[in-house]
Parts: sequence; C-alpha cells; structure tokens
Amino acid sequence: MAQFDIIRLAHAEFCVTDLEKARDFYVGGLGFIETESDANHIYLRALEDANHHCLVLTKAEKASLHHISYRVGSEDELDRLAQLFLENNLPVRWLAKDEERGQGRAIRIQDPSGIPVEFFCEMEKVERMLQKFTHHRAARVKRIDHANCLVTDINMINDWYMNNLGFRCSEYTVTGAAEEETLWASWLHRKPSVHDLALINESGPRVHHIGFWIDDAKTILDACDHLAAAGYSANIERSPGRHGTSNAFFVYVRDPDGHRIELYTGDYFTNDPDWEPVKWHLSDPQRATFWGTEPPYSWKTEAMPVQHILTGELMEITEPLLHSNHKK
Repeated sequence: MAQFDIIRLAHAEFCVTDLEKARDFYVGGLGFIETESDANHIYLRALEDANHHCLVLTKAEKASLHHISYRVGSEDELDRLAQLFLENNLPVRWLAKDEERGQGRAIRIQDPSGIPVEFFCEMEKVERMLQKFTHHRAARVKRIDHANCLVTDINMINDWYMNNLGFRCSEYTVTGAAEEETLWASWLHRKPSVHDLALINESGPRVHHIGFWIDDAKTILDACDHLAAAGYSANIERSPGRHGTSNAFFVYVRDPDGHRIELYTGDYFTNDPDWEPVKWHLSDPQRATFWGTEPPYSWKTEAMPVQHILTGELMEITEPLLHSNHKK
C-alpha cells in the first residue's frame, strides 16, 4: 500500500441559490469570517484559520455539494495521488493555481462511491482571528472537522479509503445478528481525532453534513440562543445532545438551502499505534444519541446531492446494496 501524506479535511464548497441569504446565515447566524467575495462566490473561514477559506458558497440554480477537499503535505503528493487515481480509472480534473480563489494547484476526483473530492497543498495566508476576540460571536466556529457522506457500497468505499489512502478507522457500526454482522458505517481519520470522513450505508452518493469544531458544549448552547434570537430557530434541526459514536456534543442546523451543518465538540485522541476501533450495533439506541432520544425524521432521510466533477451535473442517487430496517 502506498503511503500518502494527507493531513486533514480542509474545506468544502456548497452550491447555494441565494448568496445574500447564505451570507446572512453563515456570517450573521454562525459567525464565520468572510475573507472575500465576488458576484458568484463567498469565501469563509473560521477563527483558527490562517488560510483563505474552509467553506466556499457558490451561486447556482440548484443546491448541492460541489466538493470536499483534503490538504496534503507537499506538491509531490498531488502527482503521486494522480497516478493512483488514473490507475483506479476514476474521473480526474486538475485545477490551476487560483482557479479556486486563494488555492494552489489541486486535483479533483469522483471517488469510487461518487463523492466529489479534491486534494491540494498550498493556500493563501490570511489574518488569523483566534485572539481577535472582538470578532468572536454567534457560534464562534474554530475550524472544519469532518464530512459525513452517504454511500451505496459501504464495504467497497471503506476498504478503498483505508487500503489506498491510508485512512484509519476509529469507530464503526454493524447491523445483523452476531453470526451475520455486516458493516453499516465507519468513522475514518487522517488527523488524530475521531474522523475526517464518516461513511454511512444509505441511498447515495449524497452528503449528510459537514461538521465544524466548537470550543465546548456551552458554546453550542450559546450558538442556539444566538440563532433563535436572530430568527433562525426553525433552522435548528436536531437539538443539542451527545453522540454515542465519537462521544461528541452536537447540534445540527440547516442553511436556507438545506445544507446541514453540525456544530461539534468533545471527541478524543485516536493516534496511538495500538488504537482499536470502537464497535457499535445499529440497534443500540445510545449509538446516535447517548441519551437515547431519537433524531428527527428529516435528519434520518434528507441529504444533499453531489456534483460530477467534469460535467457539473448532479450525480444519480441509487439505493444501497445493504438494506436495513434501522436508520442513522
């Protein structure tokens, strides 16, 4: 297995139908910092970011996920990754420097599950706002943390990320009786936390949510107060709670186009060489919410379509190979 220096999930790009409504939600409602914008894009960063953006909002006719993006350790890694992707017969697109504003050259692929994924090394530096406390407001988002993707062949894509790109598993969920257990979800990481990428067995390819790191549980509660006072109470989809998987404290919110954001904190270190993945069963009521409460129906069933990297068309959504009576 080739070894690749993939650092972490670094940004995502959402296609939105109304840039001004999106700006009001992300900047006014959640407190992201606007780095710059033009007629068709808004580039946002979080308080820890010394790089140009961790979230791009792009004007489009239909809402969707444009791509998620990982940072790598050197320019040479991009060429090595390209060789792997071509050997895997995946759709590949190279981006020149600044084709995505603020970013160096990059490579995009449609991964084997259909998710649009980018890899880059260099990004333009900007002012870090971590100690600019007068700019800390609303949700006080610190950094991007993970992407949660819905895929139709969980075994294939889980093995692909682990065996080809060196992702490691922190936790996983199985379904079925003990003698017939099958994989239903996995939490994979490159940085030393619970995950950069969650893979869930569902109709796909779709993206369920992008998670952003928040300091602590109290900050998440304060964010809910701010959102409600700012007129976004209906955008709070799933009330604050604690996951069994990941141990994280959370709240889920939806932007005006339906993109789902998780405000997330409280997971743990996973980089010890003898780490053993934590196993959950899909029927365990404490898996999704440690306190046992059920997620809302929309959280179980709704997710964003994703684009094809070459055509821009939305990828066809198909049923999973593994069917289950349980939901996320």
